[in-house]
Amino acid sequence: MTLPELHLPDWRPTKDTLHLYCQILGKVRLATTAPRNHWWNAPLYVDVRGLTTRRLHQNGTEFELVVDFLDDALVVQSGDGRAESFSLAGGLPVAGFDAALHDALRKLGVDVAIQEKPFGVPTKTPFREDTEHASWDHDAVARFGRILDWSDSVFEEFSSWFNGKTSPVHLFWHGFDLAVTRFSGRPSPSSSADPVTREAYSHEVISFGFWPGDDNVPDAAYYSYTAPEPEGLRDEPLAVGSWTPSGESSSLAILPYEDVRTSADPRGTLLAFCESAYEAGARLARWDTAAFEPCCGQSGTHGSSRPGTPRACGYRSEQDRAAASDARYFCERPTDPPARGRCRSDGSSPSSG
Repeated sequence: MTLPELHLPDWRPTKDTLHLYCQILGKVRLATTAPRNHWWNAPLYVDVRGLTTRRLHQNGTEFELVVDFLDDALVVQSGDGRAESFSLAGGLPVAGFDAALHDALRKLGVDVAIQEKPFGVPTKTPFREDTEHASWDHDAVARFGRILDWSDSVFEEFSSWFNGKTSPVHLFWHGFDLAVTRFSGRPSPSSSADPVTREAYSHEVISFGFWPGDDNVPDAAYYSYTAPEPEGLRDEPLAVGSWTPSGESSSLAILPYEDVRTSADPRGTLLAFCESAYEAGARLARWDTAAFEPCCGQSGTHGSSRPGTPRACGYRSEQDRAAASDARYFCERPTDPPARGRCRSDGSSPSSG
């Protein structure tokens, strides 16, 4: 796949409009889902046609909201086969988007009240009054969708290298970033007066993501950070990219999207960035990295000839390989003794007898 160009100045009005559309969708999701740790009930997800809330429930009806990047539309579908949609082509003011969405939800009997104001962005105009943001560049949105889809797949692969608690790959609509987060399993010693931040960072994390750009990061880029940040992090080497100050005392590892797009191996470049940022943060924060090694399969640089190369995995026979593939179980290495809790290729656990 050839990755497309995407420079923030070329589509800034559309990007800002889409960001506010997604805030409205995210608030509908937030209002119709049970609370989850770290606000995992709030994000949107990459879909084959754009971005989706996934399945929601309201008034006994299941429904889903999709921003369709291919047909320039917002689509609301219910579980009983009904659907409502409206066009985004040519640009629809945020106020018009908000009104049309609630109208569609009412027709399906699933309307829900939300806080009708933006969160975490420079503009403070309530959604119902915002007629300024009304841009829609189909080509730019389609390119953004392709980048999200590709980045999502690479982050999913990177997630398979870690055997600890990991977030889904999801899009947080307050910052408009596609993100995946690893957890050490230890509570964070830091606290914040802000309840949103306090819940998000209740435990030690190393996060990775993609931004289309904003006032702080002026072009599309991949990022990583460790929170709480250990001393000396920005002095650690990265395979690619560089450290940049963030706020008063924090650091971000930044890899410009354009560097990934134009590299000879975009996938390997992004994986190398993520792995080196993880290793730097985990080492200085004294994570138990050995405990987070997957029992088999992908493992980043460990045992590989280069970052992004899967570690070889042994099977006793082709029959075992097929069984492991079909059942999606991890396998044991032929040279390793059975480890307690590790799955056999037949799906049984050595500790279960």
